[in-house]
Amino acid sequence: MKKAVIITVLSILSTSTILAQNWLTDFSVAKALASKENKPIILVFQGSDWCGPCIKLDREIWTTKEFKAFANNNYVMLKADFPRKKKNELSLAQKEANAKLAERYNKNGIFPFVVVLDENGTKLGETGYKKTSPDNYIKELNSMIN
Repeated sequence: MKKAVIITVLSILSTSTILAQNWLTDFSVAKALASKENKPIILVFQGSDWCGPCIKLDREIWTTKEFKAFANNNYVMLKADFPRKKKNELSLAQKEANAKLAERYNKNGIFPFVVVLDENGTKLGETGYKKTSPDNYIKELNSMIN
């Protein structure tokens, strides 16, 4: 009985780990990981608690099993969040880091704004919210890489 419970728990944990989205918030860590794993960086500018299209993009693309499974093997995901609610307030260091990213990659302050970068931080392309399937969104991101 114990063995069956342990196997079930391990199975659940490994599945949730596989499907967990690994969002980074540090640009230098993202670049190092992208370089090490030879993957592009998907930089997402969002207002997680106030931007309707950002919330839709999260729900319709980023949190889907399909996208998460593909992203874990093919992208380094980097998030620059700009929440407005006090309860979601970021640390001062994170606010400053996100502001620097916005200064470099999102000068017009567009939300959501998705920037595809190579491992050195060179911009390969950009997009935003689109009412589409995770498959089509992946195809669009990949078209900027290849």
